[in-house]
Amino acid sequence: MNAPANSATPALVDRYGRSVDYVRLSVTDRCDFRCVYCMAEEMTFLPRSQVLSLEELFQVAQAFVQLGVKKIRLTGGEPLVRSNVLSLIERIGALAGLEELLLTTNGSQLEKFAPALRKAGVTRLNISLDSLDPERFRAMTRTGDLAQVQRGIEAALGQGFKAIRLNAVILKGRNEHEILDLLHYALRLGVNIAYIEEMPLGAMSDHDRALTTCSNDDVRKVIETRHALTPMALKTAGPSRYYSIAGSPTRVGFISPVSHNFCATCNRVRVTVEGRLLLCLGNEHSVDLRQVLREHPEDEARLKDTIAKAMDLKPERHHFYTNDAPQLVRFMNMTGG
Repeated sequence: MNAPANSATPALVDRYGRSVDYVRLSVTDRCDFRCVYCMAEEMTFLPRSQVLSLEELFQVAQAFVQLGVKKIRLTGGEPLVRSNVLSLIERIGALAGLEELLLTTNGSQLEKFAPALRKAGVTRLNISLDSLDPERFRAMTRTGDLAQVQRGIEAALGQGFKAIRLNAVILKGRNEHEILDLLHYALRLGVNIAYIEEMPLGAMSDHDRALTTCSNDDVRKVIETRHALTPMALKTAGPSRYYSIAGSPTRVGFISPVSHNFCATCNRVRVTVEGRLLLCLGNEHSVDLRQVLREHPEDEARLKDTIAKAMDLKPERHHFYTNDAPQLVRFMNMTGG
């Protein structure tokens, strides 16, 4: 999408030899939904003084690209509720050396923003969609309007994005009977779909994860009652394992952090909206980039050096649902999707 970076650009490599070329950058902790697996119904959001400014977010993105990162995913919360976020997206999209600019969204703002996002350089969209029943969708998002999201998906289809993917979190007792309905919706639209296991981030008040978490092995079994899934030798920016269905361009992905640990090939780090460089989704290993940005606002070399040294903190793996698992109190909207 842009001119290649200098071939001498240093790579980010952790202690286990994994190269990091993918960053998930959260631009806000706020969201217009309150999805049951993502956050509590009554949330206290960060004071604005603790949130990275748009300029600071750009400095972080630029530093990572100069360090060899090829893919940046913008996340939240809901990234499109951040005021003037398009100006940030345009600047990141123009960075030399960046090959992919991706966005994860709940779809509520896509009807308005889809053309501008493509023009700004976004290449791929991930859109959360957990139900095709309006009442159930409202229950799972607590505030969402299914028709509004579907209009957003339709608006995005004609914009020339390289790929659009629906993300579905399947929960027992809530939407596991919609596995095939969601797949058939994706097949009809000609978009990809990924089924995602719920991750144990933050304490939920309205359901017990031990009872609601649905293994992707079970999801696959349901799909295979109707469709043959053929594994694809496909490498993408993220952890999805993709399958094809004969006669369709739709890729069916499974993201299984709980049932199938994919840490050995992890090429990702996250930056939270308050500037924590989070080295692992399932651990609290982090470095405070906000402090560097605000104490040394003009020192690009210091910022890049801090990022590079932080790779030594990246743990070998997470320990979701094991006896030595850390207690993670942050919600998914604080982490970034």
